[in-house]
Formats: sequence, C-alpha cells, structure tokens
Amino acid sequence: MSEDIFVVIEHLRGQVTDISYIMLAAARDLAQASGGKVVGVLLGSNAQALVNNLAADEVLYADNPAFAEFTSDAYKQALSGLIGEKGPRAVLFGSTTIGADVAGGLSARLGLPLVSSCIRIGEAGKLVSQICGGKIMAETNLAETTTLITMIPGGYKPEQGQGSPTGVTAFSATLGDLKVALLEYIEPEASDVDITKENVLIAVGRGIQTQDNIEMAEELAELLGGTVCGSRPIIDQGWLPTSRLVGKSGNIVKPKLYLALGISGAPEHVEGMSGAETIVAINVDGGAPIFDIAKYGAKVDLFDLFDYLIEAIEDAG
Repeated sequence: MSEDIFVVIEHLRGQVTDISYIMLAAARDLAQASGGKVVGVLLGSNAQALVNNLAADEVLYADNPAFAEFTSDAYKQALSGLIGEKGPRAVLFGSTTIGADVAGGLSARLGLPLVSSCIRIGEAGKLVSQICGGKIMAETNLAETTTLITMIPGGYKPEQGQGSPTGVTAFSATLGDLKVALLEYIEPEASDVDITKENVLIAVGRGIQTQDNIEMAEELAELLGGTVCGSRPIIDQGWLPTSRLVGKSGNIVKPKLYLALGISGAPEHVEGMSGAETIVAINVDGGAPIFDIAKYGAKVDLFDLFDYLIEAIEDAG
C-alpha cells in the first residue's frame, strides 16, 4: 500500500464542482501527515481540460465514452480496479449524491472502511467528522488499510484546492458489462428568481418559526437589495418555492453577503453556501455549526435583534 491520497474529481456539465477543490485542499493536509502525494482521479470523455486547475501532485485521467456522464456502475468498476492496483492510503469522495453512491458501493465491494462527513483534517492526520446534523464532532485515524472518506464543505475554501497539477497520467479503466446508462439529463424550467446569481441572500431556517415571519426576511432583503432563500425545512413546509432552496439537494450559491437567520448549519445546507464571500449568522444557539463558518455571528434571538437591525440598515443607507 502506498501513502498517496486519492481524490475522485466530480464534474458536471463540463465544470469541476467546488467539493472537488475542497477535497484537494483536505488531501494536501492528509498527505503531509502520511508522507504521500495528492493524486486526483478524473474519469471523463474528452475532458482533459478539466485537469488544468486541480492542485494535485499528479492527476490520473481515464478517457472513455462511458464517463461522458456519471453512472455509478461505470465509476465503481473503474475505481475498484484502480484502488486494487494502486493501494492508496485513502480515497476522498464528495459527500454528494455522486460521492455517497460510489463510496458506499466500493466500501461494500472491496471490504474497505468508510469514514463519512469528514469536514477537515486535524492534527497528525486525524479525520474530523461532523455528524448528527453538526451537533457532534468525531475524530478518528486512518485505518491500516485503504480508507474511503466522504468530505463535506465548511473546513476548506474551494480556492485552496485550485492550482496546476504537477503531472497528468493517462490510465485505462477496466470496464465490463455496464448495466446502467444515462438516458437523458433533465433540468427544471427556469422560474422565479435565480438565487445563484444574487449578490445578497437572506436565508431563513427553522428559527423563523412561522411562515408569516418570512415577511421580516423579505423586509431585510428589500433594504439590502437581495433575495430571500431558505434551508430544507422551510422548503418542505411549502413556505418558499423549491427554487429558493440552498443546499446539497438545492442550489449552490456564492453571494457577496449571506445572512443566515435561524439556520443551524447542517452539512447539507453548508454544502450549498460555504462559498459565500461574507457569511453572517444569527442564531439563539451559540453551539450551532453555522458559527464555525460565519465571519460574523450573533448569539441572540433573531426576533429581539430584528428591529435594531432594520434601524441600523436604514441609518446606514
């Protein structure tokens, strides 16, 4: 077994996803502890250009029409052969629908341990995972065999994993009979406002308590020239349309200002907004994980703060 740290690069519609850059940054810390290299693994079809901004010591690239779009079948076959041949110290996947699918399948197929929801690499290469909706931080060491890891955002910024790879090596992925194929990529019709293009977002979570209280957020948004969005519980209640959902199963946003009102900061939500330029959190729970990634925060009941906040914004305007 080598001491190298592999990172499975995710890409969608011709773009490398932010979680891939976050994983490369984490892999650098892990490689420093192990003494190995950071190795990106890219499966694609005519996708060589995607390697250009990957901060890795080496990128292993497999070109095959079967990788034009993601299918778990093709990825699992290709990666199981590569992991068996190279024996890396660890393999990082995004804690996404793609990464969780592939990592879980490979763990079962290869009999390898899987550490999920890792947010950062601690001292001496310890894996720090955020579990139970961010309420518990758990630490563990790499296993004696190859360890599979799923990463969540929040511990690193995407730009930390961006750069130029030292080298690119082509490899042939061994594929057998593929039982799954992508027939069509369907995107929802554009509707409502596109929150991915907004510079200011006022995000509401469980702490807003009732649908009527969303009017408060809308007042803030109007004053700041922004738009109201929400976390999964708000959308599930039907208080905001699905187009306003921020998170793993919704939109990935990168506004200049993200004001989080009553949002705890579960990993699924953080994945959608950790790239914001400035994050401000207001939450009555001082231990809420959202404070770990916020630049500014207030441990206070948002209803006690609201009038003062409105007055301050009006005075500043």
